[in-house]
Amino acid sequence: MAAEAQTDTKTEPKAPAEPPRLRIAFKDSIAEKVKSEFNLRNAHQVPQLTKIIVNCGVGRFLENQKLKPEIRDTVYETLTTITGQKPILIKARRSVSNFKVREGAPSAFMVTMRRDRMWHFLDRLINLAIPRIKDFRGLKDTSFDAGGCYSMGLTEQAVWPEINMASVSFTHGMHINMVFEDSTPDMSRFVLRELGMPFVRRDS
Repeated sequence: MAAEAQTDTKTEPKAPAEPPRLRIAFKDSIAEKVKSEFNLRNAHQVPQLTKIIVNCGVGRFLENQKLKPEIRDTVYETLTTITGQKPILIKARRSVSNFKVREGAPSAFMVTMRRDRMWHFLDRLINLAIPRIKDFRGLKDTSFDAGGCYSMGLTEQAVWPEINMASVSFTHGMHINMVFEDSTPDMSRFVLRELGMPFVRRDS
């Protein structure tokens, strides 16, 4: 009796994810430009973008120290969609009577991205989201801390093309923090400008 043909249940291997364009650009050309511009002796002195943190404060939306379900779901889905990661809920560490906040009350949703996911997010931020800001005139190039970390804000989630505003219940913004290591404000500004960050042009 002939053996029955076995069904091949193996799935095709997934194609490797495309490497982030901005990471390649940084390694192949921008790092050398930084060394030349700031007279750095070796590659270990070049500043490194290590993580990007996106958070959305929800403390002002509390009702009886609880977050409305529609607001919670909208913010959660927005951050999940634009970052590809599930956000975590940050709760207030202490009570602040002036802001009517009690310890343990919901304060913000936050996502921390590293490695390839971080670079892909930055690429989409620079080339897709920021150009959709209404009446855009360039980002402030002074929002750096002493360690070279850069902070910026978006006033509404509609700038992300993957967000369908017809399906959300309310509009909210978000804060984005780009964390650098071994950097200064000048070096981080140079790196971000070379990556395509549209800072305000200063008259020479």
